[in-house]
Amino acid sequence: MKIWKREIDIEKAAQRSANTLLDHLGMEFTEVGDDFLVARMPVDHRTKQPIGIMHGGASCALAETVGSTAANFCVESEQYCVGLDINVNHIRAVKSGYVSATAKPYHLGKSTQVWGIEIVDEAGKLVSVSRLTMAVLSRAP
Repeated sequence: MKIWKREIDIEKAAQRSANTLLDHLGMEFTEVGDDFLVARMPVDHRTKQPIGIMHGGASCALAETVGSTAANFCVESEQYCVGLDINVNHIRAVKSGYVSATAKPYHLGKSTQVWGIEIVDEAGKLVSVSRLTMAVLSRAP
């Protein structure tokens, strides 16, 4: 079942993200499905911690990015979504390459949304799982 209330594609998601943290960390959207959005991020000097593995904050930023972007395409144009809470469990360390995050909704309500985000490495091994809660707000007239 399609969840999108506004037209979504990779290009639209990328345009929304120009000149933001996403650009700085090298994030890019790679796939849109009927009920999911995927983004990837390099594990490099921008996203590693001093001991040489992906920083947990970078993982959290990727999860919030893909979930938040998806959430905003699931509301009407007179609404927008902002993050209320995120929980991330780090499962596996990554030293290089790319990680990919897939966001799927658990709940799409009138005032809140809850998203599940799984991050995997290039071999498809689970790196982290996140739960993101979004507030649905109305734009000022």
